[in-house]
Amino acid sequence: MRVFVTGASGFVGSAVVRELIGAGHQVVGLARSDAGAASVAEAGAEVHRGDLTDLDGLRTAAAAADGVIHTAFIHDFANFAASVEVDRHAIEAIGEALTGSGKPFVVTSGTGLVGGDGIATEDSEPDPKVPTNGRRGNEDVALSYVDHDVRVSVLRLPPTVHDEGDHGFVPGLIDIARAQGVSAYPGDGTNRWAAVHRLDAVRLYRLALESAPAGSKLHAVGEEGIPLHDIAEVIGRHLDLAVTAVEEPGHFGWLAGFATLDAPASSARTQALLDWHPTHPGLIADLEKGHYFQNR
Repeated sequence: MRVFVTGASGFVGSAVVRELIGAGHQVVGLARSDAGAASVAEAGAEVHRGDLTDLDGLRTAAAAADGVIHTAFIHDFANFAASVEVDRHAIEAIGEALTGSGKPFVVTSGTGLVGGDGIATEDSEPDPKVPTNGRRGNEDVALSYVDHDVRVSVLRLPPTVHDEGDHGFVPGLIDIARAQGVSAYPGDGTNRWAAVHRLDAVRLYRLALESAPAGSKLHAVGEEGIPLHDIAEVIGRHLDLAVTAVEEPGHFGWLAGFATLDAPASSARTQALLDWHPTHPGLIADLEKGHYFQNR
């Protein structure tokens, strides 16, 4: 299958490219910079130069493909509404190009955008307390193309996708701990983040591309919920810092809204639907390897 992948040089997207090529697929990867293009080519994929605002380019690449995996997103939390709008327009452009084809279109979202009370499942509704919930509407935009004969599936990533090279929330906590001189957790530290190893997540992307039914909502969750206290303990030990509770969310800076989030999630239905079963190390085991604390 010829697969167009957005975000092909990113942390998740680059691993998706390797997973697809390893399974015998031909990959065309979107790259917006020379460095990104070099990375995509080195992985063995064809390069399509452009970015998420190049809607004509997205339509052209999608129309020439047998399927699309959309992993790209502009993670600008200072201007999140604009990032969501760019994402929506990109989804619409790709959906239009695939209309009437029956081809697969896998769209990335997040488990933290649904749920609220208890453990979020694939059928959970949006959590109105989540400040970045505007992105949740893009799921509905993507899924609307099911009615136009596109085999759309939404793949929700948990707050933490971990592996070497991670530059997300856990590295953010590590940087804050170094800057503040303590490894902190909010309140009593019992709020939880769901997590998945990157290599487990990208296998699910491939399975979704190959066989997910139209309209599927999938959870790439390897661990339902890890208390922030436990994460802070590992960070404190590796950095030789005191571990302490903080009541002021501002301690976490740009991560404040996420550090206080209680977002456990289940993947039981996804595992049963696609016979997907996470096998790689969990977050704490990955942290204990030490690579998160090197060269930072």
